[in-house]
Amino acid sequence: MNIVLVEPEIPPNTGNVARLCAATNSRLHLIEPLGFRLDDSTLRRAGMDYWQHVDWKVWENWEVFEGSIEGTQIWFVEQGGGVRYDTVSFGPNDFLVFGRETAGLPMSLLKKHPDSWLRIPMFNNSARSLNLSNCVSLILFEALRQQGFEGELD
Repeated sequence: MNIVLVEPEIPPNTGNVARLCAATNSRLHLIEPLGFRLDDSTLRRAGMDYWQHVDWKVWENWEVFEGSIEGTQIWFVEQGGGVRYDTVSFGPNDFLVFGRETAGLPMSLLKKHPDSWLRIPMFNNSARSLNLSNCVSLILFEALRQQGFEGELD
């Protein structure tokens, strides 16, 4: 699986996602601009010593990234989506895209891909959103479950 963070802002969230990618053999794509330096001690601390085990790449911007992955399934995870995440079939090489912690994904991008715009159900209107790394975990493990947890260690 491929995890894509578009303009992430909070180092511990990105570090936690990197750790998750290491544990699941998922590839991490970071789309610039980033809200932190990659040598940030908070980023390293959150990812602990997992960064060396992560297959990751930094992309200059969304356009460069998108142009490099034509012909693959991209899922955009953001509130307001018309498709609940557990109703789709994920493939082993799909891209799961998540936006900035404070602003989410751009509406122009979501409207361009309405059939690939996934939502996580929420049950309380006073809760604005879920933590980014929690959202990534939730969707990634559903996708891995659908793949039969291929490659799981005993």
